[in-house]
Amino acid sequence: MTEAPARRRDSGRRHDREIVSLAVPAFGALVAEPLFVMADSAIVGHLGTAQLAGLGVASALLTTTVSVFVFLAYATTAAVARRVGAADLPGAIRQGMDGVWLALLIGAVVIAVALPTAPALVSLFGASDTAAPYATTYLRISSLGIPAMLVVLAATGVLRGLQNTRTPLYVAVAGFVANGALNAALVYGAGLGIAGSAWGTVVAQYGMAAVYLVVVVRGARRHGASLRPDIAGIRASAQAGVPLLVRTLSLRAILLIATAVAARLGDSDIAAHQIVLSVWSLLAFALDAIAIAGQAIIGRYLGADDAPGAREACRRMVQWGVAVGLVLGLLVLAARPLFLPLFTSDATVKDAALPALVLVAASQPISGVVFVLDGVLMGAGDGPYLAGAMVVTLAVFTPVALLVPTFGGGLTALWAAMVLMMLVRMLTLWLRSRSGRWIVTGATR
Repeated sequence: MTEAPARRRDSGRRHDREIVSLAVPAFGALVAEPLFVMADSAIVGHLGTAQLAGLGVASALLTTTVSVFVFLAYATTAAVARRVGAADLPGAIRQGMDGVWLALLIGAVVIAVALPTAPALVSLFGASDTAAPYATTYLRISSLGIPAMLVVLAATGVLRGLQNTRTPLYVAVAGFVANGALNAALVYGAGLGIAGSAWGTVVAQYGMAAVYLVVVVRGARRHGASLRPDIAGIRASAQAGVPLLVRTLSLRAILLIATAVAARLGDSDIAAHQIVLSVWSLLAFALDAIAIAGQAIIGRYLGADDAPGAREACRRMVQWGVAVGLVLGLLVLAARPLFLPLFTSDATVKDAALPALVLVAASQPISGVVFVLDGVLMGAGDGPYLAGAMVVTLAVFTPVALLVPTFGGGLTALWAAMVLMMLVRMLTLWLRSRSGRWIVTGATR
């Protein structure tokens, strides 16, 4: 009678150690990514308001573009982890190289589109006449670094699938330091202005991509894996990525709709919304780190034909998601009077943000479950279901959010709609996890 609980405790501790060993470095790497934009903003901001405004527009375009292709990391992690679980390291690295080649192809297409259309894209985003030239310059130069950004995404997925999240952390930190140093040297030392900031970032990104490729190529040579492009493998990587692309686009649409509704509520509400959304996004990094661990662990268990292990790992990670969500929610509740003055001194904006932050805090355990199950299903390669579930969520959220200006309630009502969106996501993901249909074992799904 006592052996079963003891086994469960031992299994729980093993999962805990594994989750922490993967999630903590992943969190560090995730936090390092937005620091690139912050470093650029800090350096360019001293050139003038027009330059900073131009950087803001160009960075928004670049960030949106790269985030759309984040499936390169997600799909590659799941595919590589399955091969690792099946004890097929050459196949795992071969699978990862297919993702890297796909990233290079997509990057080449994006450059071909971005270079001639940069002025039109900047105008579409509403850049002023004074900021537009700077935004166009930064966008054109920085777009040359998009292949490197996408290679970094795919190679990060390879290493995560290999159960290695430390190397991405080290590369991200080194890239951040190099980016800051290069920006300062080129903007001020070489007197290149905003163009220097763009070139510094491009060089840093190619440096990061080169480090990743060295690591992956060494692994390929060590295990005898081919590095040549494989059309069938690249096509399979693209097919696996399409559902995740639909999922990501649906999520981006939800965030854009929320921002558009907040803008219709008035200047104070849109300012408060930006603060709340920034806090919500920061909290997402912590929860996404657990999701990344989930992708790698679940993929490995399924590749090893260990369905019970996958179920137990899923259960344990959900517990982690709820616990971390509770802690984050309490931190937000306790700290909100302290960090709001860091964003604004406007009492009206603070009054609008406070109740919305309470909703964000209260919903963090829900977010914890959502992020974890999202990661579990990605690790299982259950992309088509994730795409469908997110489209359903978008369909529920959109009319509710658009009715907020009509029925009133201001920003609090809008963020209540955001909580509803997370509840719908939790329900759809929980139903899938309970069904067990995501559990498909083997080296490939």
